[in-house]
Amino acid sequence: MSAAPTMERLLQIMEQLRGPDGCQWDREQNLQTLRQYLIEECYEVIDAIEGGQPDRHAEELGDLLLQIVFQTQLQKERGHFNFDDVLRHICEKLIRRHPHVFGDTKVSGTDEVLRNWEAIKATEKRNRSMSADEPASIIGEVPRHLPALHKAHHIQKKVSRIGFDWTRVEEVMSKIEEELNEIRGALAAGDEAAVREEIGDLLFAVVNLSRFQGLNAEEVLNRSVDKFVRRFRMVEQRLQTAGRRLTDCPLEELEGHWQAVKNTEKNIQPGR
Repeated sequence: MSAAPTMERLLQIMEQLRGPDGCQWDREQNLQTLRQYLIEECYEVIDAIEGGQPDRHAEELGDLLLQIVFQTQLQKERGHFNFDDVLRHICEKLIRRHPHVFGDTKVSGTDEVLRNWEAIKATEKRNRSMSADEPASIIGEVPRHLPALHKAHHIQKKVSRIGFDWTRVEEVMSKIEEELNEIRGALAAGDEAAVREEIGDLLFAVVNLSRFQGLNAEEVLNRSVDKFVRRFRMVEQRLQTAGRRLTDCPLEELEGHWQAVKNTEKNIQPGR
């Protein structure tokens, strides 16, 4: 079955689910209630990619596509746009932002492709801002609901492209030390509002360090969280084998098991 008839079938199924004789749950949904499902499906796609499971990847991409079709159906019912409009917008954008493929523009490599992309995108934003009577900003299109670490990374990356950035990693480390000292001062003063603000500033500075090293802070932190979960589960297994309950163990005993687990991992995986 070709993609076009299959896509048409999906659109028809969605329209029927929303119709008078459709599914009650689907009929009750709106753009606000669907937000959480869109976010969840994005993360499930990422899990499938990282798990190296092609079949699951295909399934999760289908679930993500369903969310796009669902929202499009809601807007179609309001007379705002339909799926053809969604396809038209992305096709026009891809052609417009790839003049080196669909036009006569010459590029020397990936860096120039990215510079052209940003320049075209900036022109588009200026045009939208003029029509909306809003001031343009190079960070204005960073999604507000991105996870905070991911959002910080994107904002820092965008401003770095105009030269608003550190030049040496030592400068980034100095900024982190400065923020740590400010947290110490806020803690000593018992100023809760300042502590909250300074912890945020420290996290922002650490994201800068991660980005400066060519890493994504969201991914780096996720790896550390996964490592902690893996090790803590091994601690739980050790306690279960010893006939001990987690809640009955003093901190010193838990720390002993934790260090044993770390040493075991290091012996199995040298250098980690």
